[in-house]
Amino acid sequence: MPSSPPLRVIQWATGAVGRYSLRALITRPEFDLVGVLVYDPDKLGQDAGTLVGLPATGVTCTDDVDEILATEADCVLHMPLPASYFGGDHPSDVETICALLASGKNVVTTTGFVYPQCYGPGVVERMEAACRAGNASLHGTGINPGFMSDLLPLALTGLSNRIDHIYVRESSDFRGHPSRQIVVDLFGFTRSAKDYAAAVRPFRAFQRSLFAESVQFVAGNLDVTLDEVEESDEFELASEEFEIAAGMVRVGTVCASRWTFTGLVRGRPFMTVECVYKADATKVRRWPEPGFTIHIEGVPQMTLAVEEMSHGLAGAAAHAVNTVPALCAAPPGIRTLLDLPLATGRGTVRLT
Repeated sequence: MPSSPPLRVIQWATGAVGRYSLRALITRPEFDLVGVLVYDPDKLGQDAGTLVGLPATGVTCTDDVDEILATEADCVLHMPLPASYFGGDHPSDVETICALLASGKNVVTTTGFVYPQCYGPGVVERMEAACRAGNASLHGTGINPGFMSDLLPLALTGLSNRIDHIYVRESSDFRGHPSRQIVVDLFGFTRSAKDYAAAVRPFRAFQRSLFAESVQFVAGNLDVTLDEVEESDEFELASEEFEIAAGMVRVGTVCASRWTFTGLVRGRPFMTVECVYKADATKVRRWPEPGFTIHIEGVPQMTLAVEEMSHGLAGAAAHAVNTVPALCAAPPGIRTLLDLPLATGRGTVRLT
């Protein structure tokens, strides 16, 4: 029986997650890289392979959106920093995604949209209309959300006879993350307390919308109607000076933050997602060590811990890449993680 032809895929953005994704598309035979969109002027005109330290592919990086829209492809791996990260509007992400869908390309995005219903019927109708126009499908994914705060909790509830509370915690270490745009501009590390409060305001709105998707998604699939999703955050100041890949953390500047998002029913917590971010976990003792924890209070009581994930960004990229074949085979429309078969590492096993 002849094997299926490789899926034609476009990589949209080549930042921290996109570079891992791009390497996978180039090195895995089930994919045929047909386009790369970049934002950095220094990357324009570079060969996609050269950009990530691999042999030349013959695919040149471009910033021309119209060129990408006109390129025939089965799927786009859409991995830019969301517009709302920096105070932009979420609709601009919607507009881009809808244009890609309407052009006949399936889209896997890491900018959210694991549960677009959170944004109301208007957004859902726009996306579904674009899917119909292009005979295409949309899937939002990543690690958290997209796996740790939605897929795994739901999987564990299959063992439950009673659920009282679902708790998810992510603790991340950013000491090796080289991007000042992420570490300083987004998370606010190395900033004074006053500057931090102003700088993270757009990020706070994005975080709230992002994790509300996970909480609402889990609740909806357990037939729970939430009254609201409550958000709170706090930060820690450095007591000593230390250096990380993105810069110098000085005494008295922000070195860690903790965010909580809680879905409430009649004032009682149904699900809580806690996110702890540290500039350097070896220097910040407050709050838990890096890793993921899921705890379900009920009958039976369950705790699942992922104590180490050496490259979380690589995991987020891999989860998106591994979803491409299933999404390309799915009927047109918005496809959540429960609409698709389980994404596995098929094709990634190396025994030599």
